Amino acid sequence: MRRKMEWAGKGKHLGGIPRKMLFMAVGAFAKAVSNLLNTSSVHNADTLIHLVRSRPSGVPLITVSNHMSTLDDPVMWGFNGFPTCDSNLARWVLAAEDICFKNPVFSYFFRLGKCIPITRGAGIYQEHMNEALEHLSNGAWLHTFPEGKVCQEDAPIRRLKWGTASLIVRAPVTPIVLPIVHRGFEEVMPENYWFGRRPLFPLCNKMINIVVGEPIEFDLPRMRQMAISLSHNFPVPAKGWPGIPHHGLDEAAQRCLYMAISEKIQRVMESLRCSDKSSVKR
Repeated sequence: MRRKMEWAGKGKHLGGIPRKMLFMAVGAFAKAVSNLLNTSSVHNADTLIHLVRSRPSGVPLITVSNHMSTLDDPVMWGFNGFPTCDSNLARWVLAAEDICFKNPVFSYFFRLGKCIPITRGAGIYQEHMNEALEHLSNGAWLHTFPEGKVCQEDAPIRRLKWGTASLIVRAPVTPIVLPIVHRGFEEVMPENYWFGRRPLFPLCNKMINIVVGEPIEFDLPRMRQMAISLSHNFPVPAKGWPGIPHHGLDEAAQRCLYMAISEKIQRVMESLRCSDKSSVKR
């Protein structure tokens, strides 16, 4: 399958000028919504900023967060001190194809914004996931919303999709995985504001709270061996996934491994959510 408008997402497109201009404009919007129109509080921001600016060369970064509104990205990067307008440091992000890429204008805009189209329901081995993997192979920063869709309820982190886990496993250099949990965006951009529609503009005078965790550690060699062992006891219908022969992972072993990684990320995110909720009550 041909990758949708991938050329517009390349840094050399028209000398990189359209991308730089877009990030300056969107970055200014994010900072205005985050800091001028609303109030933002960020816990452990230095960890995120350090990893974005100064992680070891060639080491990719994956940030994962809950998904409270259509404004989470880019506004969550608009807090004071974050290099929101720097297109070189900016994240790549997995974005829903049916929302962000539904016509050529949207496709061009979001491609300039370093968005990668993902077809929901098309599985973890769809072509654009390979594109995300290529960016990780180059040491880039990728943000994902592993819950897979917006949820504006004050509820536990839902079961995560396996796409993020598959990228962690398949990346040539194991990425640093940083969890982020936030609340408040559901009030800035509510899904059912007026006759079941979102407001035309972000709402004001809301409190946005962002909690950045610490990098999640994965003992991947041990987890791979455990997955291979467990896979013999849990036969599942095959979907035709390609194997990962250099690690001895057939489809069944991959399923066990992706489940284990996803459950660990979910537990860490839920722990962050609960700690943030407790601090808000105090």
